[in-house]
Amino acid sequence: MEYTTLGNTGLKVSVAGLGCGGNSRLGMRTGRTEEESIGIIKKALDLGVTLFDTAEAYKTETILGKALSGLDRDSIVVTTKANIGNADAPRSGADIIECLEASLQKLQMDYVDVYQMHGVHFSRYDEVMAEIVPHLQKAQQAGKIKHLGITETSPNDPTHKMLERAVADGVWEVVMLGYNMMNQTARERLFPLIQKHGIGTLLMFVVRNIFSQPDYLRNTAKELVAEGKIPAEFAKKENPLDFLIHEGGATTTTDAAYRFVRHEPGVNVVLFGTGNADHLTTNINSIMSGPLPDSDVKKLYDLFNSLVGIGFDLPDHSSTVGVIK
Repeated sequence: MEYTTLGNTGLKVSVAGLGCGGNSRLGMRTGRTEEESIGIIKKALDLGVTLFDTAEAYKTETILGKALSGLDRDSIVVTTKANIGNADAPRSGADIIECLEASLQKLQMDYVDVYQMHGVHFSRYDEVMAEIVPHLQKAQQAGKIKHLGITETSPNDPTHKMLERAVADGVWEVVMLGYNMMNQTARERLFPLIQKHGIGTLLMFVVRNIFSQPDYLRNTAKELVAEGKIPAEFAKKENPLDFLIHEGGATTTTDAAYRFVRHEPGVNVVLFGTGNADHLTTNINSIMSGPLPDSDVKKLYDLFNSLVGIGFDLPDHSSTVGVIK
């Protein structure tokens, strides 16, 4: 495992972070037992993972707390989140602190390393700053939060409007954003700002369905061809991204997806989720592999740099986080 510092927080973290939500929720969505899910976390620890990302909405805080119980608290970094409610039923700052206390109880911890506002739409950012941040800062002063973070709602804000504001405000030390081979908007719009302000980054939507499900990728390619957004040849391919898989290149499309984002300047932690122990090892191996060949990266830039919102689908459990209603 390789380690880095999460922005200016001073937190030493593994470059591969275990996401406890997403499509799998540590396997809980696919019928894994609690014991099996705990086993996945423990295997991640054995492989050197030190950053674990969960959330109130994922329903995995209790499992994570059980898996990490008894460990040296300074050896791990735990990030969790609270959603701010829908626009027609917003949560107050006091509500968010109640969520924090509940999360700490489930995690069996006295503090969380990074507490994140979950899926904040740019139209509600001022509300968060005015109504919620003062309460978070009091909890931070009390030692219950080490660092403040904020996550975008990528399906509703694929060009990162909210985070463009947030990274310059001096409040948020860590941000979570969507970035992948076919949605590269952060490369020019956000990563330069992130590096300028020393913000820590957690990447989501790196693989999800589009790069793990061949039919999904093929159908997406056909739609993009029909819209005139990528060359016609991609609608005819069994694997539209097969040019990435060759000797000296990626071994699979998923491998390419992890390696593409891992070596982007401004990236600290690549989050991955899984409900399978073997899958966990494969994902970490990809994240730990070297960068893709320069020629492949250039082709990805040239082909997909103008695409917006590709691969930003959400599992059912979090499809309304941050959505305006």
